[in-house]
Amino acid sequence: MNYYPDKKNIIDKIVQEFSKQEMSGILQHLSVHDMPMPSIESLNEIMELLKKVLFPGFFGHSEVSSEAMDYYTGANLDHIYRLLTEQIKRGFCFDCCDTHKACNECEGRAKEVALKFLSSLPKIKHFLSTDVIAAFNGDPAAKNYGEAIFCYPSISALTYYRIAHELLTLDVPLIPRIITEMSHSLTGIDIHPGASIDEYFFIDHGTGVVIGETTIIGKNVRLYQGVTLGAKSFPLDENGKPIKGIPRHPIVEDDVIIYSNSTILGRITIGKGTVIGGNQWVTRDVPAETKVTE
Repeated sequence: MNYYPDKKNIIDKIVQEFSKQEMSGILQHLSVHDMPMPSIESLNEIMELLKKVLFPGFFGHSEVSSEAMDYYTGANLDHIYRLLTEQIKRGFCFDCCDTHKACNECEGRAKEVALKFLSSLPKIKHFLSTDVIAAFNGDPAAKNYGEAIFCYPSISALTYYRIAHELLTLDVPLIPRIITEMSHSLTGIDIHPGASIDEYFFIDHGTGVVIGETTIIGKNVRLYQGVTLGAKSFPLDENGKPIKGIPRHPIVEDDVIIYSNSTILGRITIGKGTVIGGNQWVTRDVPAETKVTE
């Protein structure tokens, strides 16, 4: 007597059940252009290379001399360009498949966008330098800028966010969300790449912070752990589905501090210089220079 189950029949039944499920197409991606999906491994490699360019000496080779810096940067940029062009092309082709658009121009578009992104790196580096200064100035425990770069989850999360945000402004599909979710997994800080964040931004501690897609944050803003800048509600279309892309997250003006575990919801404005205490629930505009503590 054979006590072993018939493996082939069981597998065949499972395959047939999958094919019968009406919703199964949601969980599969069949490329009509023979183009693979974007690669998490390649995007990780791109991020490591970008950190070498943006923070030379801190990431990658720590012995880079001033004489070799230009060559070191140029070589890494060339490598980034080749890897990123391929991933952007895959992102474009993914979008073409998903929306049934033509895909014949994806490669040329990808090369052009990759070069535009590389040209934005000096701007990204400037923003990150202000974020490092904000982290050092905002935390008396920080001994120097290097400690903030190496150790602070805020700097890591903002590095990923500022790169992803720039790619999003260049209309690269899918990849910006992948990059910020990579950061979310690493740091516990969830920043949508569509959010707009100005200079000198600092998230102290960081775990549990959520910043929604249409959030606008001014200069010199500081958040603490557990802060949510979210949507209060969103309108539905005639089919009962959420209407995409409308402004639904807060505007936080310059010089605002929001302490831990406070929740700010809806398209409201937190005025310049305001301090929101811990564990507050805010759903209405707050005038400038206000302290919200109860």
